[in-house]
Amino acid sequence: MITLSYIQQAHATIADTLSPTPLILDHALSERLGRRIWLKGELFQRTGSFKARGGLHWVRTASSTELAGGLGAVSAGNHALGLAWAARMANVPVTIVMPENASRFKVEGSRELGAEVILRGDINEAWELMHQLVEERGLTLVHPYDNERIIAGQGTVGLETLEQAPDASAILCPVGGGGLISGIGIVTAALRPELALIGIEPSGAASMAHAWANGAPTPLDRVDTCAKSLAAAIVGELTYPQCRAHTSALVAVSDQAIHQAMRHLLFQSKLMAEPGAAVGIAALLEDAVPLPPDGDVVVVITGGNMSREELGDFL
Repeated sequence: MITLSYIQQAHATIADTLSPTPLILDHALSERLGRRIWLKGELFQRTGSFKARGGLHWVRTASSTELAGGLGAVSAGNHALGLAWAARMANVPVTIVMPENASRFKVEGSRELGAEVILRGDINEAWELMHQLVEERGLTLVHPYDNERIIAGQGTVGLETLEQAPDASAILCPVGGGGLISGIGIVTAALRPELALIGIEPSGAASMAHAWANGAPTPLDRVDTCAKSLAAAIVGELTYPQCRAHTSALVAVSDQAIHQAMRHLLFQSKLMAEPGAAVGIAALLEDAVPLPPDGDVVVVITGGNMSREELGDFL
């Protein structure tokens, strides 16, 4: 069971290496909405996303047996970068399987950190190969979101946010597999239960909303979104109940809205965030979020790993 105390312990475990990320006021959006809109800058974290938190916490709490045969993971990129970075510090080999449409920037970045990266089909085919490699090579699987140690590491974003934004009445959190929103939700439920935690998904990969509608994690028939970091076909057995218990609402945004949000972040906020990190801004620009009537709003900007060529699609 993941508790507030466990997430606080996770924070103590990683704090000597991972510094808090800044909270940045979005002046243009604040003026537009008539309230303060803060951006939690996880794109400034090591490896360029919040995923370094969970990766480092997992590696530092692993047993020698777990590490002995090397680690394996499936990732669209940010989990791969975070885990490869953390494992390199511990001198542990990592094998990552990514879908063939994964960001080349993230593929090359993971390889530069020492990971073996294999490209295979779509996300479902990538998972099939990883399960095979776990059996053949004796790898320890480090799930990108459905793991208590990963969730606890990501939950440290929530601890920092509540300390930095005492007047916040809402947090908008991107949702892929649900690890980040689960960790933040455990923190907010314990420390500030009146706060609205709102999950934002791309409409072409709304796997958490699909799980809510079906009463359990259920795979999507198709995933089609420019927000590749949120392109999970199914949410986790751990993340689904946590998200259901602590999330006030889920909102889906289109690729068109994400494109608009990317331009806002680039030209108004001066941040080069990746598409999956822009969904919260997209929801605000579309006036799609059921916000509390007053109080500050925090939008988690989850990452900024993108090549020049990838960025060009959004200009």
